[in-house]
Amino acid sequence: MKLYGAPMPAPNPRRVRIFLAEKGVTVPEVHIDLMKREHKSEAHLTRNSLGQVPTLELDDGTKISETVSICRYVEALYPDPALFGVTPVEQALADMWVRRVEIVLMDPVRNYWRHAHPRTAGLLTQFKDFGHSNAARYADAQHWLDAELTTGPFIAGEDFTMADICALTTVDFATLIGLPLDPMLSNLAAWHARVTARPSAAA
Repeated sequence: MKLYGAPMPAPNPRRVRIFLAEKGVTVPEVHIDLMKREHKSEAHLTRNSLGQVPTLELDDGTKISETVSICRYVEALYPDPALFGVTPVEQALADMWVRRVEIVLMDPVRNYWRHAHPRTAGLLTQFKDFGHSNAARYADAQHWLDAELTTGPFIAGEDFTMADICALTTVDFATLIGLPLDPMLSNLAAWHARVTARPSAAA
């Protein structure tokens, strides 16, 4: 296997690296230079027609994109420790929380990055009012997640899952682009400290 990704601060390749680190699995990573637009090159478009990273290339040439899909594949190969749950209920809850994190937490960060941040101004037509409106959406999302983090140490309950990986990479990227965590949200702050302390967070 070979992973086509990008180093920090790119959040999506980091999700896969954290997942692999939790599994204790090493996969060679080829860095695609996003600032040089290598992800839009003809060579990379043959791997991923959307021109995105990461993409996992299997030994037989099969290419898998989308971070959760890549991690699902790795989970099937290396089931321990389970990062998508074990029982049907755990698996359903993990899926539910991954989806919620992607929609509620990630979407406003993505929209702010695309439409309000100066680093992306030359890449697309920005709608700045819309972009800046997502800062409030992200603040609301933090309050929502803080309230949800009263039932267990991790987002989906007692065990660290893919939902925590998705959320960690999102909030770290958000902080980097000017959307910090609200320090008054104690549950969210405690969760962030807990997951950041895991060795895999350095991946």
